Amino acid sequence: MDFWGTVLIVLRRWYIALPAFLLSIGAALAVYSSIPTLYVSNAVLVLTIPPTGGSLPSNPERPNGLTNPLLNFDWGLSMSASILIQVISAPETAEALGVQPEGDTTFTATNGSTNPEALDGGPFVYIEGTSMSPEGARDIVTRVRDRARIELAGRQRQLDAPPATYITMNEMVPPTEPQPQTGGKTRGAAAALLLGVLASLAAVFSLESFLDARRRRRRVPVAASGVPAAPSLLRR
Repeated sequence: MDFWGTVLIVLRRWYIALPAFLLSIGAALAVYSSIPTLYVSNAVLVLTIPPTGGSLPSNPERPNGLTNPLLNFDWGLSMSASILIQVISAPETAEALGVQPEGDTTFTATNGSTNPEALDGGPFVYIEGTSMSPEGARDIVTRVRDRARIELAGRQRQLDAPPATYITMNEMVPPTEPQPQTGGKTRGAAAALLLGVLASLAAVFSLESFLDARRRRRRVPVAASGVPAAPSLLRR
């Protein structure tokens, strides 16, 4: 059946199509309102080496030269960022931060790569927090950032690194204003509306097929000679 044929059938059975379509819109709105809105906040951290470098001079009378930390990136910082991401992404750390497995607040920490163990993301730590409330999203990002600083300093102390060579963590982007994410709600409502429209068309065509079949049964049977059958046959 072509497009215009379908349109004609829908128009002819408008008393079925219109209520079904209105019900579809109602179902889509119900689905949209039932899906909770998630809020997302982000922060970006960068690891840097002290201006005097990552090692102490062997001769105290000839200290290391001063270097701009933002011009002193190397592979070691990427490795440190990767280790830090693994630490703060551990389930034990999430539990210590108050994140429950079935809770509505979660966070992720990456280096910008789909593989957090890869070193091509540089000395960056990207934190993203999601929650059903704006305050919860920003709060979890803040807590993860603070925990990352504690973990970085603690592990350097465990390795007996000289304090003057400690890697420092700087905020490139502080926790951002939480933004609502309505993509999931929109997709759910669109799916409900599409299913409703398909159900409406199925109801219209089912009714059309039923009425068409009933019309054929009521049609006066014609004999092979073209003479209508007797009335008694028609009653049968």
